Amino acid sequence: MNSLFDDLDNKNKCVKFDLPDAEIEFYPCFFNGSESKFFMTTLKNEIDWRQDKMNIYGKEVNLPRLTAWYGENDKNYSFSGITLKPMYWTDSLLQIKKAIEAVETTYFNSVLLNLYRNGQDSINWHTDAEKELGKNPIIASVSFGETRKFQLKHRYNKDLDIINIDLLNGSLLIMKGETQHFWLHQIPKTTKVIGERINLTFRTIK
Repeated sequence: MNSLFDDLDNKNKCVKFDLPDAEIEFYPCFFNGSESKFFMTTLKNEIDWRQDKMNIYGKEVNLPRLTAWYGENDKNYSFSGITLKPMYWTDSLLQIKKAIEAVETTYFNSVLLNLYRNGQDSINWHTDAEKELGKNPIIASVSFGETRKFQLKHRYNKDLDIINIDLLNGSLLIMKGETQHFWLHQIPKTTKVIGERINLTFRTIK
């Protein structure tokens, strides 16, 4: 992915992916190095991280990452049999939200945070298509810390290749339109020795 960008210091540099049944935009350096370092450190320390469990074939197992749910206090969110009740916005979360809303003119009332502690933390193929998100949800995903590979695959057209995007420190990925109806996405495990990554996916709960 890096070869697509001649100037990673340009906050507004954006790639729009030409994919069927999807609207995906990528800002590789939405937050600069010092901003990203500040938010990574602040979020690691101030967020109320939790270790959730999910049920797989009748057995409770830990999610392979830590999570947190923040936003407006009546906007619960459910996935994989887990229901999250929001903590109230922190100042740093509101700063990040305001920056995103300046380029994606929508109002986000909630954010799901994931802390990937190492290369073995991951999230499997899924869509963000829960009923609370509405018909065509807009998902704005910010990354701080280590670069992780983000993969997309079409749910129905098996002739299409898997799309790989390196989610860089300070990057912003926006998925909108019909993307969640037609494309699955994941963060796979990696055997490389890597450090922590914090991901924030801003959403609008209806």
